[in-house]
Amino acid sequence: MESKNIKKRVLSGMRPTGKLHLGNYVGALANWVKLQETHDCYFFVADWHALTTDYANTADVHQNSVDVVVDWLAAGLDPAKCVMFVQSHIAQHAELHLLFSMITPLGWLERVPTYKDQKEQLKEKDLNTYGFLGYPVLQAADILIYKADFVPVGEDQVAHVELTREIARRFNQFYPKRAGGGLLPEPQPLLTPTPKLRGTDGRKMSKSYDNTILLSDPETVVRQKLKTSVTDPARIRRTDPGDPDKCPIGDLHKIVSSKETLAKVYDGCRTAGIGCIECKGWAADSLVQIMAPMRERRRKYEKQPTLAWEIIEEGDRRARDTAEATMEEIRGATGMSKHFRQE
Repeated sequence: MESKNIKKRVLSGMRPTGKLHLGNYVGALANWVKLQETHDCYFFVADWHALTTDYANTADVHQNSVDVVVDWLAAGLDPAKCVMFVQSHIAQHAELHLLFSMITPLGWLERVPTYKDQKEQLKEKDLNTYGFLGYPVLQAADILIYKADFVPVGEDQVAHVELTREIARRFNQFYPKRAGGGLLPEPQPLLTPTPKLRGTDGRKMSKSYDNTILLSDPETVVRQKLKTSVTDPARIRRTDPGDPDKCPIGDLHKIVSSKETLAKVYDGCRTAGIGCIECKGWAADSLVQIMAPMRERRRKYEKQPTLAWEIIEEGDRRARDTAEATMEEIRGATGMSKHFRQE
């Protein structure tokens, strides 16, 4: 009899673009840490996906992958509670991607909203490649090879999950399971609330803008970055009242500070009872307190540099076993089985 306590499976990944910043934590990683307590979680370093826009420069991919995993571990991901692995280490992703590319209509890919958006935003790069057009097919393989029930995403990524569902549906129509029903389940988007968080210059927090607070920044650097960050542009003089809802530091307080501190911020800012320097100091105090456990966990991996990679190797093994089990079913359904024999 099937257990009622089987956890639903979650799959998500991050591109290895280097050390993670506070925006990555707030937008995804903090949610992952919670999900590992309630779901069967698979989290991967999406190094093949990194090549879709940066195929000409792969020199930093390995070190960036290590940095990302260390940040995951420092943030609280636990290898005893989730599977962490590197995408390119699991060859089955590529095998399923190839099969999916055979059945995915070109029009489905051309209508993905982020396809045109990214081509417009990254005009300096040559993105007229199959890899860039077809990366949602690879995403579908990433998700479906683990038969994930949920994919945590923001609103802007729901279209990618819907495409994955369509690919699963089309695959199941072409290759129905002999026992009846579809071989591949259709995953659901798990909408992730993304609190508003801006960089130190008021724009979106991004390494390309050099406006980030890294999860690995020491306390002195965190405090210095916040000290020089922009605030409500309407507060020109110390005596001018401000509006925390229009201030990047106000946004940060909403994420990291207690209700009591937030109440003081709103009252003090709107009445000009506090200055921006004092307000930034409170934000720094709250943020440093949140980052302190991360800093403590990070020391373990700084003292033992190979430990993070050992965790990945074990995660690779577990992911590979799951992926191969799915591929054995898929090979059988498509007639591509490794085992040729007459029935």
